[in-house]
Amino acid sequence: MPRTPDQAKRRDLVDRVRAYLIRNGLADLSLRPLARALGTSDRMLLYYFGTKERMVAEALALDERRPLLRARGVLDPAESPRDPAGLRRFMEETWQQFSAPDLRPALPLYLEIMTASLLHPDRYGPVMHDTLTEWTGLLTSAFRGLGMTEARARTEATLLVDATFGLVVASLAEAGRGRADAAFHALLDRLEPGWHVT
Repeated sequence: MPRTPDQAKRRDLVDRVRAYLIRNGLADLSLRPLARALGTSDRMLLYYFGTKERMVAEALALDERRPLLRARGVLDPAESPRDPAGLRRFMEETWQQFSAPDLRPALPLYLEIMTASLLHPDRYGPVMHDTLTEWTGLLTSAFRGLGMTEARARTEATLLVDATFGLVVASLAEAGRGRADAAFHALLDRLEPGWHVT
């Protein structure tokens, strides 16, 4: 009878795999060097995760620092902002999370796996599509809470999500975040007046 994997050890491996990926990236990831760096074997990694791709997906999915996890709670229908100013504050707080010292080093890895999911959907699945879809769905519900129709709420959410993700990418490409910060606040200055329902 096969042994049941040790869940505490599995979670420890997930955290250590994530740290390794943040340091080394995804492009040249190979199980043997990874296992050696973690003090285990490639067979043990496959025992716990099944495939390299599943291991990577789980390491990212269980990252509790992700802004999306916080957004799920804040944008719960019972807690969602009730006016455009409240929604703007939520977006400003979310933007700040992307520059947090414990999350910022992981952003290139998240972008790398999102790109890989588009180039190799058979390996990593539609990670980018799923991420953007979940953000858009959460914000669509928030805009509906402001009294917008479903169609208008989805359009506003799509514009806000896609523009914000573009600025996150831009912030990684520049030496500092100054220009991306200014552009993000300018974006909110232009969008917020359109969030009022008349």
